Amino acid sequence: MGDPIAAIAIDGGELPLGGGLLALVRPALDALQPGGLLAILSRAPGLRQDLPSWCRSERHDYVGVETIDGGDRHLIARGRFSVPTVTESSPLPAHADPASGFAPRGARLEPGRPSYPFTLNDRDHVAPPEVGRLYEQAAGAQWDATRDVPWDRVRELPPALDAALGQVMTFLAENELSALYLPSRFVARVHPVYVETAMFLASQLADEARHIDVFLRRARLCRGGLGVSASATARSLLSLLTIDDFTEAAFLLSVLGEGTFLDLLAFIERHAPDDATAELVRRARQDESRHVHFGLAHVRHGLATDPTLFDRLEDAVRRRAAALHDVGGVPAPVQDALTILAAGEAAPRAVARGHERFRELLETMHASRMKRLEHAGFSPEQADRISRLHTPNFM
Repeated sequence: MGDPIAAIAIDGGELPLGGGLLALVRPALDALQPGGLLAILSRAPGLRQDLPSWCRSERHDYVGVETIDGGDRHLIARGRFSVPTVTESSPLPAHADPASGFAPRGARLEPGRPSYPFTLNDRDHVAPPEVGRLYEQAAGAQWDATRDVPWDRVRELPPALDAALGQVMTFLAENELSALYLPSRFVARVHPVYVETAMFLASQLADEARHIDVFLRRARLCRGGLGVSASATARSLLSLLTIDDFTEAAFLLSVLGEGTFLDLLAFIERHAPDDATAELVRRARQDESRHVHFGLAHVRHGLATDPTLFDRLEDAVRRRAAALHDVGGVPAPVQDALTILAAGEAAPRAVARGHERFRELLETMHASRMKRLEHAGFSPEQADRISRLHTPNFM
C-alpha cells in the first residue's frame, strides 16, 4: 500500500459529531497507521466535549485542541487497537484466521470478532493453486438442460436397446446423485478465505444437478422408464458418502470415480442411439473433466506438500475395497445394458461385438486411471495397485 500516511487534515466546518462529521473522521483515521495524527478543523463548539468522549470509546488518543482563526483544530492519534490498515489481500494465506469469518479476503478486520467453526483452514489441504482458474472456467461453461439438448431428436428404439438405454441412464443418475451429495458435505467446512474452492464446489453441485436432470429425463423418454438400482451400486456409493476427509473424498470421487466416468461417458456417446443422447452425454463429460482436473490439482498439490499422503490415500482405497470385497464385478444390469448399447441391437453377432467393446472399455478405464494416478504423483507400481482396487461400480 506504499509508505504509511503520518498525518491528515480535514475541514469539518460546522458539522457536529453526530450530524455527519464522523463520515469524514472515520475514513481519514482508516487511512492512517496506528499513531498517525488527524487534524480536524471545526467551527462546532460542542465538539470540544463530544470528540474526547468518542475517542475514548473508539480507542483513539485525543491529543488536544487549539484555537485557530476563530475556529478549533482538534488533534487525534489513531489508536493501536482500531481496525488495521494493512492486510494480506490477493495471495491465499497458508492458514486462515478463524475470526475473519465471512469477511472477504483483503477486507480490514475490526477487532473483537468471534471465531467461526470452519474446519478446512489450511491452504495446502483445501485450495490448489489452479482453483481460481478452474472456477472461472466452470462459471463460463454452464449450459441449459432444456435449451442445449436437442430433445426433439430423441427417436423410438427397438425394445432391447430402449431398455438398455433406460438402465444406463438410471445408473448414471444414481452415481451423479452421490457426486452431488458428497461435495456438498464439505462446502460449509471450507474457510471463506479460500472462497474460490467453495465456489468451485458450488459450480460442481450445479453441474451434477443438471446431469441428474438430463439423465433422468432421457430415461423417462424410454418406453420402459427407469432401470434397476443394483445393491452393489448402493453399497459402493454409500462407502463414498461416509468419507470425512476432504482430500480423500476428492481423490476417491474426482480422481478415481469421475475420472473413470470420463471413459464411460465417452463410450456412451460413441454408441448413443440418437443425437439428443450423444449431446447430453458429451456436455456432461465436459463438466466432469473439470471436476477431475480439480481433484487432480488438489491431490497433486497435497502429495507435493505432504509425503505421508501417498500412504493415506492408498489406505483409503484399500479400506473401500475391503468393504466391497464380495462385489465380484460390474453390476449385472449395468454390464448387460452397456453390452446391448454397444451392440446397437439384440442379434447374437451384434451382442458378441458389444460384449467385446465392453471388455475393451474396462481395459481403457484401467489404463486411464493409471495415467491420472501417475500424473498426480504416484509411482507406476502404486498406480497399478490403486487402479486395480478401485470399485467395479466405476464411481
